[in-house]
Amino acid sequence: MRVRWVRLGLTMLCALLLAGPMQGSASDDIEALLQQAESVRSADPAAFADLLHRANAQGDRATPRQREQLTYLNAYAEGFAGRYDAAIEAARGLLDSADVEMRFRAGAFIINSYAVTLRFTEGLRQLEQTLALLPQIADPQLRQHGLVVAGVLYNQIGQYELGLHYADLILAEADAAPGRTLCFADQLRVEALQGLGRLPGDDALMEHAIERCAAEGELVVATSVRATLARKWAAQGKREQAITYLQKHLPDVRATRYPRVIGEVNSLLGELLFAHGDLIQAERHARAAVAQSAGMGYSLPLVAAYRTLYEVADRRGDPVAALNHYRNFAEADKAYLNDVNQREVAYQIVRQETELKTRQIELLDRQNQVLQLEQKVDRQGVQNTRLVAALLAVMLVSIGYWAYKIKRVQLSLKRSAETDALTGVLNRRHFSTLSEQSLAACEKSGDWAALVMFDLDHFKAINDSFGHIAGDWVLQRVTEICAPFCRPIDHFGRLGGEEFAILLHGADLRQATRLAEDCRVRISLIDTAPSGHDFRVTASFGVASVATAGYSLQRLLSQSDEALYRAKHDNRNCVRVHTGDAPATAAPLAPVASAGLPLR
Repeated sequence: MRVRWVRLGLTMLCALLLAGPMQGSASDDIEALLQQAESVRSADPAAFADLLHRANAQGDRATPRQREQLTYLNAYAEGFAGRYDAAIEAARGLLDSADVEMRFRAGAFIINSYAVTLRFTEGLRQLEQTLALLPQIADPQLRQHGLVVAGVLYNQIGQYELGLHYADLILAEADAAPGRTLCFADQLRVEALQGLGRLPGDDALMEHAIERCAAEGELVVATSVRATLARKWAAQGKREQAITYLQKHLPDVRATRYPRVIGEVNSLLGELLFAHGDLIQAERHARAAVAQSAGMGYSLPLVAAYRTLYEVADRRGDPVAALNHYRNFAEADKAYLNDVNQREVAYQIVRQETELKTRQIELLDRQNQVLQLEQKVDRQGVQNTRLVAALLAVMLVSIGYWAYKIKRVQLSLKRSAETDALTGVLNRRHFSTLSEQSLAACEKSGDWAALVMFDLDHFKAINDSFGHIAGDWVLQRVTEICAPFCRPIDHFGRLGGEEFAILLHGADLRQATRLAEDCRVRISLIDTAPSGHDFRVTASFGVASVATAGYSLQRLLSQSDEALYRAKHDNRNCVRVHTGDAPATAAPLAPVASAGLPLR
């Protein structure tokens, strides 16, 4: 996502590489190098690196404006190489430039770097400052660049309506926009419509975007749209067509040299080939995706790649490999879900900060108005004393009102940071914090404690068959059923995806097992008719206690996870207990009554 892109053809590139020293002053010479570097920095990384090296060699003879441009290009090179902290630090020095367009450009680059490194709170704050400069930007291409950056960031944090809004603003000015800008706008629009579930039935939109981006030499963007198109075909039952299409364009994918795109396409191919029954090729592509994990982070493609490896090993009957891959999948899936939650929290935090700033400005304006009126009252004399008192009362009421509103916002943010937005139970981080405190108290007092971990069976199949709305309904219904079994001193949390845990304060292994069995029975009796679909909901449970794990939350989680894994492989919908050496089968027990849910 860059500005002032000028398409450099093969003839110009050859002329650049073969040209000797340019005639004219040193300042003119470095100016030519800078402009040539600008034109090829995204289309030809090798030529860009050579031009930048030559420009840096002449940096001591550059004008102040040229030095700022050289600093920007050096920051860009650091970011392209993956050294984002160094890139951000270099670009920050340009935020104080006298040139408003350079400040805008540097701010947009910093936003991109924050988005890539998943530092969304800082990115949103910088976006607010950068977009405030838009009215001062005369260059239409630079303005469009700012809109592209805004669209990219909002799509990254899942605010697809805002991402679509900025993409449409760019496309509305297509006559004044260069081809590369329109390429990125097309990709933003496709990504936003996919996120909103509103992709059109035909393929014209994506085919047009691919054609435009390929013509502009933007292989990374074209490949991303191709992956979206292939995923759409697979969802429509055209799996073979999607596989053939992706395999045909694998040379273009490798040519991007961009780890995230390479990993995404290989991950998708692994999924499709596994569903097609080609285990060898599915494993090969899934491993190729995992090999790019350093450039992918805990992303959805990495989660899918680990899941494919687990399913391949499970299909082959290799329990050791299946267990290893399942653990990698579970870790990546939990980290990805936490990342998604952090993006939403980042957006809410910055939005609330913006609202607070607006309210504080309004409050200051009102206070200034009151002070001005007080001065006027002083000039008018004693007869206006009552008016002054009334105005002071208004000010105090306003301050009290806004203080109350600010406190409510703070409480809302605290709740957002501690609970799972979908189910209302504790999120993984807050569950861990409270559980560690509870275990420490149990250890000090010599009380028992136990941990129940459970995972919904075939939850992915529910999502795939009936949609995520039905899946969300199941998660909410399960928490409604299990929450009444928890006392005020117990802690109930969602660890990620369809996995939950309950820490029972003062309960031994037998009591925890009875509670797990009761929850299992109640879950299996869920009537799914209110969801609009007919399917069965079951869960597998793993139980561990401090008798074998000690008062360590990590050991409790590990032992209950091992028991849960045993339950998954024992036909699911059962409770397994970790008794020390190995998880044990839970004996049938009488259900445990809760304060809020009578026995049936």
